[in-house]
Amino acid sequence: MAVPSGTGQTYGYTTIREDLEDIVYKISPTETPIFNMVGRKGDFENTYHEWSTVELAAADGNNKNVEGDDVTNDAATAAVRFGNYAQLMDKVAGVSSTNERVKSAGAVTKMAKQILYKTQEIKRDMETRMLSNTAAAAGSASVARETAGLGAFMRTNVSRGAGGASPTLSGTTSGYPNLAPVNGTQREFTEALLVPVLQAVWEQGGNATTIVVGGFNKRQASGFAGNASRFKRAEDKKLIAAIEVYESDFGQLQIVPSRNTVTRQAYIIDPDYIEIGWLQSMQNISLAKTGHADRRMVWAEWGLIVGNEKALGLVADLTTS
Repeated sequence: MAVPSGTGQTYGYTTIREDLEDIVYKISPTETPIFNMVGRKGDFENTYHEWSTVELAAADGNNKNVEGDDVTNDAATAAVRFGNYAQLMDKVAGVSSTNERVKSAGAVTKMAKQILYKTQEIKRDMETRMLSNTAAAAGSASVARETAGLGAFMRTNVSRGAGGASPTLSGTTSGYPNLAPVNGTQREFTEALLVPVLQAVWEQGGNATTIVVGGFNKRQASGFAGNASRFKRAEDKKLIAAIEVYESDFGQLQIVPSRNTVTRQAYIIDPDYIEIGWLQSMQNISLAKTGHADRRMVWAEWGLIVGNEKALGLVADLTTS
């Protein structure tokens, strides 16, 4: 049926207002499970931060003495110093005065929203760095300092694929991680790989509570025989998103997927031994105005503190597809 002549249709008008929602659907994930887990515990007072670890002598069931005998000194219990550098991260937002004035959908063009986005981006950057294999770097007047990631500390309770090698320290047995680990041959993530590492962590004195993996290996872990039913909140019966509980011979561990981890690794974590150290906590300031725009910088200067890597574990060189 033909449209009668002279009928006004939307196709012919230029004065119809646009229909744009005032909601912006941001797809980029902002979850930072390790950042949230370890919290804001530590403080740096210099660009290089150190801490000490102590180990007791091995237990000796043959410790016996003759009654009335004289005594000799045992070996002194000495501390070992470890360290890491602080890394400076920033994001800068620039918004013109016109953008601040005009009406925009979801206020995306406004400085306040840009600062929110930049803060979320830095948190993701920090999470990615913490869960990396990257070694520390002292930096210079022209080269940025780098804080070592968790993978660069892991040397003791580790399972690696063929050809894989652990990271090294600047002082051989002390200091900061100065060389990243070497990748080995990838293999499927199985309980047979995980359980010996859990045992090693426990024997060293760690009480791991969390396993952090990428998406593919979260699916692999879901098939482990030791997996218990997923946690549910008793008060509302709702499933806690994406978290499962693994019942091991050495305690319960939550299996937490992270989008920001090295996907070929599974970290076994006792959160009491990991801290974020802040030289300058996250903040934002206004930068000098030079024209018809405002600029603000969000920044943080921080470093990863791994109190004692023997309380942690790593299953490395896992397949990712």
